[in-house]
Amino acid sequence: MMHTGDSLAAEHRRVRERQPVRQRPGADAAPPVLSLFVIDVPGDAAAYVERLRSVLAPAVRLGCTADFEQESLPVDEVPGWFAEVCSGGGGEERAPWFARAGREAYAEHTGGGGPWDLQDWLYRFDPDEDSRGWEWWDATVAGPSRVHVRVDSWGEPFFGCQDLLWAVFTAGAVRVEGPMIQIQITSFRENP
Repeated sequence: MMHTGDSLAAEHRRVRERQPVRQRPGADAAPPVLSLFVIDVPGDAAAYVERLRSVLAPAVRLGCTADFEQESLPVDEVPGWFAEVCSGGGGEERAPWFARAGREAYAEHTGGGGPWDLQDWLYRFDPDEDSRGWEWWDATVAGPSRVHVRVDSWGEPFFGCQDLLWAVFTAGAVRVEGPMIQIQITSFRENP
């Protein structure tokens, strides 16, 4: 999947949106097919959405602005807890409980997948990197401890999303279902 400057800028706007988390963007703005992840969290679902956005917003912004020819990317806007839970962060034991539990849940979900290195994870947002097979669309609270995350995967049922799952789990997910293809139903008028 190729990400353009325009698509990254639009993705960055969607990640940063602070609309009520129970409200989705209008169906007329959505692509016809999205991929849905159903996420169970151990506490306040709205707080979880904010943590997830706090990780994705600086990464997508780097996709818009960073020089990916550099050996390392700036990490000053990445939340400290996320940097600590990543391998090589040096602070795994200092990371908050939700991030440590999410790290373990990620390993279980992926069948033993190890933690991501922060720089490797950030380099997935390089617009020329085609292994990130998704673009953020929205996150909504679906219950007291349930969140729905939707991404644009260009209608593909299988796509590279391990980087997304790393963020989803370390933000505090205890269980994730998906991705599941979700066809958007929009209203239309018949021609008279």
